[in-house]
Amino acid sequence: MEDLGVGIGWRSEIDLSVERMAGVDFVEVVAENLHTDHLPESLRVLRERGVPVLPHAVSLSLGGAEPLDTQRVEHLAAVARLVDAPLVSDHVCFVRAGGLDSGHLMPLPRTREALDVLVANVKTAQSIVDTPFALENIAALLEWPDAELTEARFLSELVERTDCLLLIDVANLYANARNLGTDPAAMLDELPLERLAYVHVAGGVEVNGVYHDTHAHAVPQEVLDVLGELCARRRPPGVLLERDDLYPTDAELAGELASIRDVLAAHA
Repeated sequence: MEDLGVGIGWRSEIDLSVERMAGVDFVEVVAENLHTDHLPESLRVLRERGVPVLPHAVSLSLGGAEPLDTQRVEHLAAVARLVDAPLVSDHVCFVRAGGLDSGHLMPLPRTREALDVLVANVKTAQSIVDTPFALENIAALLEWPDAELTEARFLSELVERTDCLLLIDVANLYANARNLGTDPAAMLDELPLERLAYVHVAGGVEVNGVYHDTHAHAVPQEVLDVLGELCARRRPPGVLLERDDLYPTDAELAGELASIRDVLAAHA
């Protein structure tokens, strides 16, 4: 995987901030938010500077039991071509079932049967998107009963069977540690980090004893600590800051990017 550096999620609300911010090596854009025939001006400027733009899908529902909506995959493929993307991504989850859309990324049962469905859908998506495909671990507030595989084993077998890449969200690892009692360090020990595409970092907040991965708050030190745990095992090709709401000042965003760079430097 090529070295991406440190990046930030491009959003229309902070387009000019991202465009003029020093030290943004790459950006990620929600694929569903782009048209396939033209780029927003800010993204066009970034592309002309040579800044990689990585489409990140949120609606493919690759773990869903229903037939894969290939029109959504075709849209992702078209966006990837539009921005000349080095890779694309989505999540290990489902978002639709029984004709309903959850509006959230829902965790999969970690069973052999669910893994078979996910693998088949990922392979179909890969056949449509002629670009390396990365899959991201999600934050969950519940786990399905009767799991046959740990999350690390589930992701490892997904990689083995599809040759996909991993997009590791360390904020999600931290959220699951808080809410489900999982161990981020132990999971990182088991993951095939040689297949790492890049890393997500984001902030959250605790409400009534539950930690919510909001992407609307500052990145807590504990999430940076999990990033450090990952970096101690393998230097990630890229690390990206996600922010989706309650946007802070440009100086605060730049400060969070600097904190990420500090972690990378400490493990160089």
